[in-house]
Amino acid sequence: MNRKQLFQEIQKKKSFLCIGLDTDIEKIPQHLLQMEDPVFEFNKAIVDATHHLTVAYKPNLAFYEANGPKGWESLAKTVAHIRETDPNIFLIADAKRGDIGNTSAMYAKTFFETYDFDAVTLAPYMGLDTVAPFLSYDGKWSVVLALTSNKSAADFQYLTDNKSGDRLFESVLKTGQIWGNTDQIMFVVGATKAEALQQIRQIAPDSFLLVPGIGAQGGSLEEVSNYGMNDHCGLLVNSSRGIIFASKGEDFAEKAAESAGVLQKEMEKHLQEKGLI
Repeated sequence: MNRKQLFQEIQKKKSFLCIGLDTDIEKIPQHLLQMEDPVFEFNKAIVDATHHLTVAYKPNLAFYEANGPKGWESLAKTVAHIRETDPNIFLIADAKRGDIGNTSAMYAKTFFETYDFDAVTLAPYMGLDTVAPFLSYDGKWSVVLALTSNKSAADFQYLTDNKSGDRLFESVLKTGQIWGNTDQIMFVVGATKAEALQQIRQIAPDSFLLVPGIGAQGGSLEEVSNYGMNDHCGLLVNSSRGIIFASKGEDFAEKAAESAGVLQKEMEKHLQEKGLI
């Protein structure tokens, strides 16, 4: 999927929502625990209830890897079900890989061939060698961590290069655009850093941004839209817990759809205000 196709899906669904499938087996409704694969059954119900409201899903690999081989099986079944339900969904592996050489090439093969994801999140600390193997796949995306929302992000991301005057996250944005084009490279920018989006758009005006932190983490969709949207939307705004754990009861999927619907309607309003739909 290229940038034009992604924008077409955003226009079609009037949504730039990404739903994070951070499926913690200790938080899913109790009645699902009696099933053979509770994590998959939970994800299946969430996808069935919300796929018409979202353009992307983002399984966080930690919640699957923690369950061992069974977790990887749940992930594979989830990916297959999403592909069967809505083939045009943009599917992001939130893996935050960051190695080099043959190791990086195997990670790329894992997520783009074995599991058929469209994109994978990457930590760029080791430079181009980290990202290059992922860029060799046509129609696939590298989602590079740039400016995150966690408290200790300032430990490194705001360090200033004495020669260029750029802060580290600004260097990541500038260099990442040299590594690949706007059909290959996307950047992670936390929603709680919405005030920085205006400056980020000056550095990366045409790139798509994956923006986590809406909902449970306190990010403002209005601010993100105002500061971050460009002429092809250019945003995938992620919400995880605020949608998938909207209810702990048997109505969990229905409540997830309601929560996703609230965000979709607000996104539709912002898209209309920008003249994009």
